[in-house]
This record gives sequence, structure tokens and C-alpha cells, in this order.
Amino acid sequence: MPAMERIRVLWKTDRGRLAHYLVASTLAIAMVVESLTLDDASGWLVVFSAVGAIALLFTRDRPFVAPLAVIASLCTVIAIGGDAVEDFGAFFFIAIFFVPWSIGTYNEPRRAVAGLVAAEAAGVWANINFHPTAADFFFVSVLIAVSWTTGMFVSRRSEHAREMAERAERLEREQRNAAERAVAEERQRIARELHDVIAHSVSVMTVQAGAVRRLLRPDQEKERNALETVEATGREALTEMRRLVGLLREQGAMPEFSPQPGLGTMDTLLDGVRSAGLPVELAVDGAPRELPPGVDLTAYRVVQEALTNALKYGGTAHAWVALRWRDDELELEVANDGRADGDGTGGGHGLAGMRERVLLYGGELESGPRAGGGFVVRARLPLGEHA
Repeated sequence: MPAMERIRVLWKTDRGRLAHYLVASTLAIAMVVESLTLDDASGWLVVFSAVGAIALLFTRDRPFVAPLAVIASLCTVIAIGGDAVEDFGAFFFIAIFFVPWSIGTYNEPRRAVAGLVAAEAAGVWANINFHPTAADFFFVSVLIAVSWTTGMFVSRRSEHAREMAERAERLEREQRNAAERAVAEERQRIARELHDVIAHSVSVMTVQAGAVRRLLRPDQEKERNALETVEATGREALTEMRRLVGLLREQGAMPEFSPQPGLGTMDTLLDGVRSAGLPVELAVDGAPRELPPGVDLTAYRVVQEALTNALKYGGTAHAWVALRWRDDELELEVANDGRADGDGTGGGHGLAGMRERVLLYGGELESGPRAGGGFVVRARLPLGEHA
């Protein structure tokens, strides 16, 4: 990747790091250039200026050792430079105050305080070499302290923002994982229930085939062989289905042998909800007709889940259930006038489960706030050849 492209990517991903390196590099180059341009500069002054400049480049990656190395190098430059040090330009002295800023920004509090003490001590020692007044001591000490404090403030603000961002990301990840787990659990539940529905249907087919076979006349050998094949295939299908769905059941869980509920047991469901404290009304539009077992179970579960969540999260509420029988689809609507601050879906996981069921049969599900307050769930299940 070209250098300019790397800089562009770094600027987009971590502007603070790039800005630090640019400032540190500028100061480092300026320090070396200034030491080379001094008339009375010795070779050792240039060497220690270069050492300090190199250490300056690592003040972010080595936030405690590198600033101390810069301080030691600058003190050595002052010690061996004599009067030549007074000819250093502004970049040299900017570097002096860049160091405590780095110490305060990139260190934990204990090391940051230790680094501040070292910087202040170096400032006092450097002042002594230039025959300063009391005002000079005060001025340098205050500048070092202000630089360090600014770094500490910026660091804590950045750290707080980073913690908030990490917390938000962690919460989003946990919610996403919880939703995925809820969907997986709901799919397992759907598979188990469909197994029971299909197993019941196949069992009925197998029994009926056996009953018809026993009614055949002795001369109906072809019919008898065909029905025996149907019986054998049905028993094999039930065995394989039990093995397959056994993988989806919790360890130790027993299959459900009771009939699966459907819209025919809607009155029982509504009576249970009413006895739990949620008044609910049922409205049926159109002529009800027999549904495939899976679709019947899905319609029942959608109503059950919506009413359960209204009971849990709706507070003091009233609910309405509407079944609209159309020529090509069944429309379901479950509404309540409970609290408007909840979504009525138990954090979204109940809604995800309902959507999984409806999508399985090519339907659609939508939910949201109800006009006038509360929450509403609407589902469409295609019927007949439209399914």
C-alpha cells in the first residue's frame, strides 16, 4: 500500500494517533536541524539531540520510558551545550512541553504523576543552568503543569468516550446474540411442534391404510401389496422423523403426545388470558374453514404470543383479536391499548419467533404502535394454492 494511502487510512481510523506522530516527527526533525545549525555545537550535543528526537517519536507507543528518555537527553544537551543552548529555536522548547503532555495523556494515573515529577525536576534543573529569577522557575513549572494537566484531561475524555463506545458495542453485540439465540430456540420449537403434527398425520395415514388392507378380499392381491407398502413406508418415515427431531430436543426431554392446539381451541386460550386479568374480545369475519395442521398451529401461536406479551408488558389494558377469513388468505390482528412505552414483544424476541413461524408458510407479519395507544400485531397467512 502506498505511503499516502496508509496515511489516509490511518487518518480515517485513528486521527489522534496520526496527529501525534506528525507533531512528534516535526519536532524531532526540527530539534536535530537546530542542533546542526548551532555555531558552537559539539558532536555530543548533536548526538544527544538526535537521541532525544528519536525518543520523541515513541512517546505514544512507550508512554513512560520514551518521555523519560527525552527528558534525560534534553538535560544532557543543556549540560554539555553551555551558552550554545540559548541559541536553540522555538521547536526545541516546544518539545520540552510536548513531553509532559504525552506523559499525562498516555499513562495511567500513578505513572503520569511520576512522569510529572520527573519533568518538573528537569525544568528546575534546567533553569538553574541559566541563572533564572524566581519568576522563571514559576513560569516553567506552571507551563509544564498546564501541559501535563491538558494531556490528562484529553486522555480521560477520550477514555470515557472509548468506554461508552465499547459499552454500546458490547450491548449491541449481546442483544444481537440474544436475538439469534431466541430465533434458534424458536426454530427448534417450531421443528418439534411440526414433528408432532406431521407424526400424527402420518400415523393416521398408516393406521387407515392398515384398516383398509384388512377389509380387502382375498383376490385383491395388488391392492393389498400397495397398502402394505404404504404402511411400511409410513412406519419408516415415523422412525426417521423421530431420530431427526430427537436431535432438536433438549437432552432428557420427552416427545409431546398431546394434540397440538389450533384455532379450534381459541376459546380455551382466550378464557385463560381473561382469567389472568386481561380482558380480550374476539371478532371473526368470514367463514372459518379447515386449515393444514402447520398453518393452524402457526395462527394459534401468533395469537398466543401476542396476547402473552400484552399481558406481560401492556400493564392495565384491553385486547382485541380479529380473524379475517379471505378467499386466499387468513388475516390475524391482535391489538391492545396498554402502555405506549413498551413494544409488547418482550424485547423483540417474541416478535422474532412469530415472524419465523409466519415466514415458514410464506406469510407476512408486521407490528408497531397502535393508533390511540398500545400495540398491534398483524399477520397474513396464504391459504390454498396461494400458500
